[in-house]
Amino acid sequence: MKTTKICCWFTALTFLMALNNQAIAQQTLINADALLNVETGKLVKNVSVLVEENRIIKVSQQGDINAKNAKVVDLTGMTLVPGLMDMHVHLSSDAEDNFLAAKGNSVPRVTVKAVKNAEITLLAGFTTVRNLGAKGYSVIGVRDGINAGEIPGPRIWAAGYSVGVTGGHCDDNFSPPEAQSKSTGVADGPWAVRAKVRENIKYGANTIKVCATGGVFSKGTKVGIQQLTEQEIAAAVEEAHMRGLVAAAHAHGTSGIKAAIRAGIDSIEHCSFLDDEAIELALKMGTYFSCDIYNTEYTLAFGEANGVPEENINKEKLVSKAQRDSFTKAVKAGVKMVFGSDAAIYPHGDNGKQFSRMVRFGMTPLQAIQAATINSATLLKQEAELGQIKEGFLADIVAVKSNPLEDISVLESVSFVMKNGVIYKQ
Repeated sequence: MKTTKICCWFTALTFLMALNNQAIAQQTLINADALLNVETGKLVKNVSVLVEENRIIKVSQQGDINAKNAKVVDLTGMTLVPGLMDMHVHLSSDAEDNFLAAKGNSVPRVTVKAVKNAEITLLAGFTTVRNLGAKGYSVIGVRDGINAGEIPGPRIWAAGYSVGVTGGHCDDNFSPPEAQSKSTGVADGPWAVRAKVRENIKYGANTIKVCATGGVFSKGTKVGIQQLTEQEIAAAVEEAHMRGLVAAAHAHGTSGIKAAIRAGIDSIEHCSFLDDEAIELALKMGTYFSCDIYNTEYTLAFGEANGVPEENINKEKLVSKAQRDSFTKAVKAGVKMVFGSDAAIYPHGDNGKQFSRMVRFGMTPLQAIQAATINSATLLKQEAELGQIKEGFLADIVAVKSNPLEDISVLESVSFVMKNGVIYKQ
């Protein structure tokens, strides 16, 4: 009888302790001068945001939230913006490395680079990224380490290997013929492409990338020339969509861009040579454009010193103005746009420098910010959880020193970073 009473008391005590722990769940109250509503473009003054664990549970005026046990974060003089999102990065590479020597980096070596660059990217205010291609599933491993809480970094959608044709932009064309070197993502024909997409998914890819045209930083490819056929791209897209994944196409040239759009691709990367038909197709299909219009400045200024071959620098010169002109044309037409920097072609952490170029070449400051928040969240099918500072959303919040709608360059240097309710920079 005595033992039964002790057990009952112990059970009751355990239950009360559990209730108490729920009642005092970790809360953080952020007070700031202003908050940018990225949907409306309105600036909400004297705002408080209450975060519980990893979610935003209330957004209100300062003084309206009763949270006695919350940790208070005072961001006087700051404006809150949703965590920024970059839809085209390569965390496992560094622009500052010697271009050709870096081709020989091992999988462990590029994994270490990805760990370093993930933290740099997060501290720059980018709480979500899409990594479009990396050696040896390295960034998938880094993503899983971040999700397990073992290392700091942004949320990552990782593609694994980029899928492309033999001798194409995503093959290894730098090794001599006798080396018989071929990139792991090489596939020729629709069924081979399907197999490569399935292989990427098998090893953890949560997004897919195909290389539809030649590229700037490959050897022996012409930037504007189509490589994958429309049938091959469609096979990749169908396979990705069947598994619930978003698919991206590296595509500089007009024919490759249009083939990828007709094949149902979710986003076109680079978009350098657009014509009116390509823009009309994108509008009709709802395709997103991701245009890396900042990195050309770095390549033309530092590429030669970093060992980038003359062939590749000349291709960058060919693309540079055309890509910016295409960006302007697409913005004016109302094509859906996301923020994609191609970080690794320039140093990680400088992602935010692209905002001012997006504004210079046709966007309003609000459109540029929307590209890196609500538009990117919608592309990833995460619009109910990411891209806004709103009740019920995941607590990804950054703060800058003034109104970014008045000076977009403030996004180049964020002062506060919270991802998933955890403060990484203050």
